[in-house]
Amino acid sequence: MSHAPRTGLAAVSAALLAMSRHLEVRDVLKTIVASARELLDAEYAALGVPDDHGGFAQFVVDGVSDEQWKAIGPLPRQHGILAAMLREARTERLADVRQDPRFEGWPATHPDMSDFLGLPVKDGDETIGALFLANKRCPKPQGGCGFTQDDEELLRILAQHAAIALTNARLYERSRELTIAEERSRLAHELHDAVSQKLFSLRLTAQAAAKLVDRDPARAKGELQHVVELAAEATEELRAAVVELRPAALDEDGLVATLRTQIQVLDRAHTAHVTFETGGIRALPAAQEEAVLRVAQEALHNALRHSGANHVHVTLDKRGTGAALRVTDDGSGFDPKAVRRAGRHLGLVSMRDRAGGVGGRLTVESEPGKGTTIDMEVPGG
Repeated sequence: MSHAPRTGLAAVSAALLAMSRHLEVRDVLKTIVASARELLDAEYAALGVPDDHGGFAQFVVDGVSDEQWKAIGPLPRQHGILAAMLREARTERLADVRQDPRFEGWPATHPDMSDFLGLPVKDGDETIGALFLANKRCPKPQGGCGFTQDDEELLRILAQHAAIALTNARLYERSRELTIAEERSRLAHELHDAVSQKLFSLRLTAQAAAKLVDRDPARAKGELQHVVELAAEATEELRAAVVELRPAALDEDGLVATLRTQIQVLDRAHTAHVTFETGGIRALPAAQEEAVLRVAQEALHNALRHSGANHVHVTLDKRGTGAALRVTDDGSGFDPKAVRRAGRHLGLVSMRDRAGGVGGRLTVESEPGKGTTIDMEVPGG
């Protein structure tokens, strides 16, 4: 297979059009990285979006297999060349990144890299990301960098358009979040009004039946039948509302993408480092996906709000035709035998009910001072 890059205006145009086609932030990042690697004929490319805690909220790579990326480990922190690029917001073109005094090494499983080209992605004065390329596929000049001044200029053009595409994608996602929030608010009001009316009628009818039991049993029986009907109607109202309140992102993005996005948001919002790992997972029936998402949300809430954890790790893997979720934290832990106390404070009863409701099971391992691990398994379709 040829690795020859596409060149000229047509190649640049194709890359810019590809970026503009996507509205989801992660899709935009992947397209930017793949386009940069192809245009400049590099072996590796990456784009990092910094968080506010010295790490990266998102870090997308191209040229590294899923197996390699998994072996490398957690997202990089902002150190060495990466930190310098984000802090100083200037282009770096190096003959050998390993010889730079700012180089601080990489994990043992990290691919070997030599010549390096990187530049910031800026929105006005704000650095919103950094784009990196390594190992130009060409003969290297003696002691020099394979990447040229022309490559640098081309990457700068790409980065300018990448900033626009990334900003637009963020605005789109924010708009969608606001729309979902407004819709949930509307449904909550409708649910409150409809169910409140039903419950009020049910209470009055039950009171009437109680007064009639002794003096007019036949009429009391009729009123009790009405109570049964009202209760059934209230149940249907609730069931319909629950169906409508299914997380919209699940339908649009699927379980893995929805969970990854939520974990990235939590990692940015909390001092604890929240990480996510998944592999081989396939789509599950809607009920199972929602149950897994809700249990993950509850477990994450517990770990971040109550345990004092420094690190929370979530894994979602294939288990037969179904899936296995694990949420582990290094927080304060608790005594699982204290079922009533723990269930009331940590939502364990609710999580077990969600797992059981879709034919799955939930187990909890914890010990005071030694963190907590919550495992959930659900069957597939």
